[in-house]
Amino acid sequence: ARAAEPAREGTSAVRTPGPALERILRGPSGLGTTGLHLAKPEAALAAPEVPVTAGNPVPGLYFHPVPEPDPVRVEEVSRRIKAWALDEVELYPEDWEDQFDGFSVGRYMVACHPDAPTVEHLMIATRLMVAENAVDDVYCEDHGGSPVGLGGRLLLAHTALDPVHTTAEYQPQWAESLGSDAPRRSYRSAMEYFVQASTPSQADRFRHDMARLHLGYLAEAAWAETDYVPEVWEYLAMRQFNNFRPCPTITDTVGGYELPADLHAHPSVQRVIALAGNATTIVNDLYSYTKELASPGRHLNLPVVIAEREGTSDREGYLKAVEVHNDLMHAFEAAAADVAAAFPVPNMLRFLRGVAVWVDGNHYWHQTNTYRYSLPDFW
Repeated sequence: ARAAEPAREGTSAVRTPGPALERILRGPSGLGTTGLHLAKPEAALAAPEVPVTAGNPVPGLYFHPVPEPDPVRVEEVSRRIKAWALDEVELYPEDWEDQFDGFSVGRYMVACHPDAPTVEHLMIATRLMVAENAVDDVYCEDHGGSPVGLGGRLLLAHTALDPVHTTAEYQPQWAESLGSDAPRRSYRSAMEYFVQASTPSQADRFRHDMARLHLGYLAEAAWAETDYVPEVWEYLAMRQFNNFRPCPTITDTVGGYELPADLHAHPSVQRVIALAGNATTIVNDLYSYTKELASPGRHLNLPVVIAEREGTSDREGYLKAVEVHNDLMHAFEAAAADVAAAFPVPNMLRFLRGVAVWVDGNHYWHQTNTYRYSLPDFW
């Protein structure tokens, strides 16, 4: 699992997985493991096993191409999630429809969860993804968000995931509050679907990771309120919390199985999940760089923090951030290979494979979502 050398500046950094990672990506083998491989869509055409070509990858970025997500599933997930957003939770007004469609969440989730046995399993992840983005947009960023008072809003939203247990006098007021705004409505509904499909330990693990996410939101908001640019290491610490971690950690629920709680909680497995979340979030920093520069105010992302704290040009800061991402990816793959060797049980191998596929699917979505993202002119 030795890390490959970084790609030269301006070149593609696509790599072939090493032998240990290849074993993870192939999935478990042996008697009784047939059902632990990627599921076939219920009534779908098989997706061609060819790399994607749409969109421009960040030059020098280390990533693995993925097949185009199954178009039948993409269309069905896109239809269902829009109906949920409009009819069940009243998530957005009509003038946000283009942005919702441009997010391409159906394509995103189908690419990240090819082992989901049914479309309804895919919808578990899709609702949660949309709900998490609603909280981020409405409370924190694009659609009226602000760091001022964010802690109170996030805490009340978190109670839609982690219910309040209080007295009979005050319980109805809390319950009524869950429908008071779009973020809470979407959190409540998405979590209800998730709990129906998950085990108690899977649901509790997800709540824990969402608390981590909200803590990261609050750190970033505190820095915004005080106009503080963190040190690079401080920024990376914040990004370990304000990141995609809740998404790959539920890969077993979406796959219709469970990685036992004692295995999931093992420090080596937690390291794999943390590194996956960290690498995928820096992917977001890199692809959303020009989008954030065009937005009002100063948005912290890794290239900006490196340029300011290490006294580099914008271009040098961006290219250094690519190197940081690549180092995280190599560390993730090495850690995953170590866990596979230490715990060679079918569900662990399938879980590691699911997380690795989520990492690759996340990059695919960022690379191909030209509605949202464009690259800076640094090459």
